[in-house]
Amino acid sequence: MAFLKVSSSLMVVVFLFPTLSLAFPGSGFGWDNGGYFGGGHSGLFPGFYQFSCPQANEIVMSVLEKAIAKDPRMAASLLRLHFHDCFVQGCDASILLDDSAKIASEKRSGPNNNSIRGFEVIDEIKAKLEQACPHTVSCADILALSARGSTILSGGPMWELPLGRKDSRTASLSGSNSNIPPPNSTVQNLITLFKRQGLDEADLVALSGGHTIGVARCVTFKQRLYNQNGNNQPDATLEKTYYHGLKAVCPKTGGDNNLSPLDFASPAKFDNTYFKLVLWGKGLLTSDEVLLTGNVGKTMELVKAYATDEELFFGQFAKSMVKMGNISPLTGSNGEVRKNCRRLN
Repeated sequence: MAFLKVSSSLMVVVFLFPTLSLAFPGSGFGWDNGGYFGGGHSGLFPGFYQFSCPQANEIVMSVLEKAIAKDPRMAASLLRLHFHDCFVQGCDASILLDDSAKIASEKRSGPNNNSIRGFEVIDEIKAKLEQACPHTVSCADILALSARGSTILSGGPMWELPLGRKDSRTASLSGSNSNIPPPNSTVQNLITLFKRQGLDEADLVALSGGHTIGVARCVTFKQRLYNQNGNNQPDATLEKTYYHGLKAVCPKTGGDNNLSPLDFASPAKFDNTYFKLVLWGKGLLTSDEVLLTGNVGKTMELVKAYATDEELFFGQFAKSMVKMGNISPLTGSNGEVRKNCRRLN
């Protein structure tokens, strides 16, 4: 089993084993070589744009490099954008649609409102792709390529990415409100919501490891600091020094939009530090902490395993991202390739 890696600058082909954590910026999206990720179960395959837009990934990476250099938070934002898209109607770019006469935008949902970001970066990528390869590369594939590129540029793993998704002609505001796991979830609720998408506990824990980069708003963890169980007491699982530091950032009243890193030790580097922090009582969100303390299934064992073996985490994260990217894609004559990601053709 191998990951195909293509350097856009040197065009040198190198094979990386799934557990190897080495990743270089500017990676190409590879060709369908009939390997582990070639073909896929959904009609997607890595070489989808090999002839129609061979420079697609190079264009995506060039925009990402500038955007993330300017705002390191953007890598996590684009990773999250793909996640929030796939959990609603599948990976179909429905999250990118603005409100219109026909569309109730998912951007207004509880999990997304005043929180989801990165739309301007997707717009820039789309505009450049439309110049190079008009009406060819879907917004859904741009989201998938951007999530992978953001991971790589942050120091995370590379994976061969099946492509060929079409864009939806609908959005689901209600689905966005009900399917995206909230930050105060119990571990059983997380398992249930992931299972609904065909993802298991290994996927849940590995994809939660995406919290190794990025930040969260005070409103998403305030409950843990002041009233975790409805008794006006903090979450007892929080390490004390960390708890007092969070209180300084997130007061009991106000400050809802104040930001705290999900992984304060290396907030812009994709590594396994997130899992170490969870073990030490320094996971930011309830949904992070319950992976260790929820006492359901095998999530605790996986947190411990990934905390001690970064290569194991990287390998599973890559597999789980491919699996998530295969959630109910529109292919063939279903859907469309939007000219503008924010509106229907």
